[in-house]
Amino acid sequence: MLNKYARAFFTTIFTPVARLLLRLGISPDVVTVVGTLGVCFGALFFFPRGELLVGVLVITAFVFSDTLDGVMARMQGRKGVWGAYLDSTLDRFGDAAIFSGLAIWYFTGGEHQLTGYLALACLVLGSLVSYAKARAEGLGMSADVGIAERADRLVTALVTAGLVGLGLPERVLTVVLALLAVASAVTVLQRMLVVRSQAMAAAAAIDARG
Repeated sequence: MLNKYARAFFTTIFTPVARLLLRLGISPDVVTVVGTLGVCFGALFFFPRGELLVGVLVITAFVFSDTLDGVMARMQGRKGVWGAYLDSTLDRFGDAAIFSGLAIWYFTGGEHQLTGYLALACLVLGSLVSYAKARAEGLGMSADVGIAERADRLVTALVTAGLVGLGLPERVLTVVLALLAVASAVTVLQRMLVVRSQAMAAAAAIDARG
């Protein structure tokens, strides 16, 4: 949902920056790697120390590289699959770092194990959401459906964590992570049902021809 409405806006914002970086000889792949390293640093250094607001600010500063590298690639006219593969793969590192950082804090200094378990649930289920789509596409089908896409999950988790860092009660983050975990599980189910429908339709078409 957020991807649909935000991508065009941020593309417009980052176009001058992308043009400048390309002029300086910086490639989209470099931006992708640096952005991922920045996200991982913000999540795994600050979150485990309980510095949620600082961690969110650092992550936010780097997370937009996910849009910036795409703008740069389009400006270069790159049509190969390597950039998309690198971007998608490193996105998983960033996602894992964010939810792992939250889990580490709430299992240790935060001393709220339920929130830690919910952060881990969001990590695992978020990976399944991505896998369900990637596997479907690998089999020649599509699974571009669901109520909790990657951008929705990350923005919701980061905004809430930042507000908790500003003084919002920690139970709010617990509730939000629980809702994200449920929404992720529903999204996996939605994608499985969509793929099942496509697979059965394809099988029926083969039977009808044969």
